[in-house]
Amino acid sequence: MLRVINFRVNVKAQKDLTALLEKKYPPLRGRIRTVHVVRRAVDARKKPLITFVYTLFLEVNDEETVLRKLSRDKNISAMQPEEPEAIVHGTKKLQHRPVVIGFGPAGMLAAFYLAREGYRPIVLERGQDVDTRTKDVEEFWTHGHFKAESNVQFGEGGAGTFSDGKLTTRVTHPRLHEIAQYFVEFGAPQEILFKHKPHVGTDILRGMVKGMREQIIAWGGDVRFGAKVTDVRLENGNVAAVVVNDDEVIPASVVLMGIGHSARDTYEMLYRRGVGMESKPFAVGVRIEHPQHVIDVSQYGVEPAELGLGAAEYSVVYHDKETGRTAYSFCMCPGGQVVASASEDNHVVTNGMSLYARDSGVANSAVVVTVGPDDFGEHPLAGVAFQREWEAKAFELGGRNYCAPIQTVGDFLNHTKGNIPETAVHSYTPGVVPADLHDCLPTYVTSVMERALPYFGRRIKGFDAPEVCMTGVETRTSSPLRIQRDDDRVSPTTSGMYPMGEGAGYAGGIMSAALDGAETAIRIMAEYAPLAL
Repeated sequence: MLRVINFRVNVKAQKDLTALLEKKYPPLRGRIRTVHVVRRAVDARKKPLITFVYTLFLEVNDEETVLRKLSRDKNISAMQPEEPEAIVHGTKKLQHRPVVIGFGPAGMLAAFYLAREGYRPIVLERGQDVDTRTKDVEEFWTHGHFKAESNVQFGEGGAGTFSDGKLTTRVTHPRLHEIAQYFVEFGAPQEILFKHKPHVGTDILRGMVKGMREQIIAWGGDVRFGAKVTDVRLENGNVAAVVVNDDEVIPASVVLMGIGHSARDTYEMLYRRGVGMESKPFAVGVRIEHPQHVIDVSQYGVEPAELGLGAAEYSVVYHDKETGRTAYSFCMCPGGQVVASASEDNHVVTNGMSLYARDSGVANSAVVVTVGPDDFGEHPLAGVAFQREWEAKAFELGGRNYCAPIQTVGDFLNHTKGNIPETAVHSYTPGVVPADLHDCLPTYVTSVMERALPYFGRRIKGFDAPEVCMTGVETRTSSPLRIQRDDDRVSPTTSGMYPMGEGAGYAGGIMSAALDGAETAIRIMAEYAPLAL
């Protein structure tokens, strides 16, 4: 097989890749059997010339001759696709069925692989199934009726179920493609297998998670909703059981902890039980919104429809020399909306969400600034307390009814609190209240934001326009702590406990969390034998 990199195609050109390859590389003429698109990115750096940049795998006839004739081209090489390592079953007998806590990406993929291989996992998810959860979330967004155990953070699919459904990751691993293929099998579009920045949108994601849950059950697993793990029982430093809803005791010797980055009460319970954990950095800030056409024209020079492209994305970073902190855009959602994402009573949290079509006409992203233990302390739960402090302030500024504080960029930079123009773009529900966002974020965060916004405006025209709205606060960029684990993925303080995913501090997004869950399950299977039916 041949690997072709940096293969550029004008977005307006014909889409027959075989013909385009044969035109550029004459030795390929008549020899291409199959073209596999591995990656496709958009390069808009030289507007108005915008190109797709492909990485391709080619199956060809007479490969030796082709390679010899193209030996001087650094973009073509021989290769074999890297396959994930085979799953090996151990021989040690499981005392009980493995228990997976949490049914977000990490828990779901861990349970999926365990069930596929005959380990019959029990999944315990504190939130509700995706259909019930969707109704509860929409009720919250419409009327402000908050449910602490069924919301944007808790329930089937995890926090990613109400997001842009991004499947990008900086992690490289041969099993990622396998996981993406499973996602396609359960409803994701085929394009996620090759797009540079794939996404599925919250609408498609909801169907995917239901399909994967049904498959886990068909393979012999159990998935229980409304099953909050309120305690872990230990014997001589080993996991012995988990307690569900302060009542039911489930014997367990292998427990996979995919609890998510908002399971604060679970963090507190684990800390009381002596599970090793440590404070870690994350970032906090606001959500900023623009008319999507402002971003489209800035990024592409023309409307995307003219090029056959979707809504444009962006990524901006500012390194503050004065403080050493970094401000950056996070979880950018083209054609989406800002959503209420609280997971505790009397707190306001924002996040971004898009449907697959990304057609709302509004672009949003977080603008956040790095914070760390130097700001809030080394205690493992200090970051949680820090998040709660600023979320509670946002709740108060919003009127104590889950409305969110909002401010224009112009007022923020001028330290004034004005009314929001009728023409201004903002999408948070159940509502917004004009406020000074300096009152719900630390000064060392807002001062960096004040320097970052004009910098971003010099890179994306209109980014820092005075009428642009920002809504507070965004605090859940990543876990505020890390649950320790050793090279075998086991807690060094609690034998039988396997921390995994974003909530444990080992992932950042759907794909990396899914991979971490799958790899944790595979590590367990390497030690233990499947359960007899």
